[in-house]
Amino acid sequence: MGRLDRYILREVALSSAAVALVLLVILVGNQVAQVLGQAAEYRYPHHVVGQLILLTSVQNLSVVVPVALLLGIMLSLGRLYHESEMTAIRACGIGPLRVLRPVLLLASVVVLLLAWLTLVIAPRAFNDAQTIRRDALRAAQFGALVPGRFHSFAGGTGVFYAESAGDNGELRKVFIERRVDGHLEIALAARASQHAEEGGLVQVIVLYDGERYEGAPGLARLRRMEFKVHGIPIRLGDPATGPARVETLPTALLARSHVPLDVAELQWRLSMPLMALLLALLAVPLAELKPREGRYAKIGVGVLVYFIYANLLTATRSWLEKGVIAALPGLWWAHIGLVVVIAFLLWRQAHPTALRWVRR
Repeated sequence: MGRLDRYILREVALSSAAVALVLLVILVGNQVAQVLGQAAEYRYPHHVVGQLILLTSVQNLSVVVPVALLLGIMLSLGRLYHESEMTAIRACGIGPLRVLRPVLLLASVVVLLLAWLTLVIAPRAFNDAQTIRRDALRAAQFGALVPGRFHSFAGGTGVFYAESAGDNGELRKVFIERRVDGHLEIALAARASQHAEEGGLVQVIVLYDGERYEGAPGLARLRRMEFKVHGIPIRLGDPATGPARVETLPTALLARSHVPLDVAELQWRLSMPLMALLLALLAVPLAELKPREGRYAKIGVGVLVYFIYANLLTATRSWLEKGVIAALPGLWWAHIGLVVVIAFLLWRQAHPTALRWVRR
């Protein structure tokens, strides 16, 4: 690499890193507010909040990097045009497309890292975040019972209350209300204890010296029973059960699937590195400024192109998931359209007088 290539590469890399950091802080700040809101509502442990913020930051990187590369290149090259450095470079006989060499070098490294992040790391991070969130919700749904506070469990169909607790942790003067198959069960006990079974998937409340009432709302018949010991098992559900979200599936598994939802997710993951490469190429001709234009004159155009491009990809992904379009062209037609635009802009930049000759 020559001195000019190293200079442009350093400017582009620093600007892109700064933009990526600012955008990531904004997205993570929004995510932190959501996680803290969930933590306050469901009483997440403190370590869970930190883990969720870290994992969501990894997921946001795949969205931040392409637009950061576009804006970073436009800002750095825009400064060279604005301060007439690019004019001096062209006066030395170096054409405008020479700038592509350091830009492509940076884009190649970013694309490889982004492909590894999107195809390997992001699905694992999303899966870990889902597991941590489900475990925290399950623990919050029915954690350690605290006296003097009403606890809702079983999806809101049950309520627990204890007046006090002894030195050994045993709860006293306990009240439990449950709705089971349209019937109402109310249990009163002098003492109660709590323990977990099946690895915490089942919480068992053992009542001592009490009585239980059973009946149906609206009916006069009521059944009353006294007991010495009565256990109430409450299954909280295995966080690993249920269909896995497509975002958590490994890329190799998606590649073998023909389900439209899986195909759309696979093409979306592959689109992120390709988007970064295309936006980096697009930034080179978009950053070109006229002598009296301001440094940030083309930033609005770049942002507009990015939003159109990203919205086309999002809409196409939705159509592919619903089966409106086939896997081919799938999401690729949006990329092909941008490739045509980039090729035209680069050709026009390399041949600035060609269009004037055509008009004549």
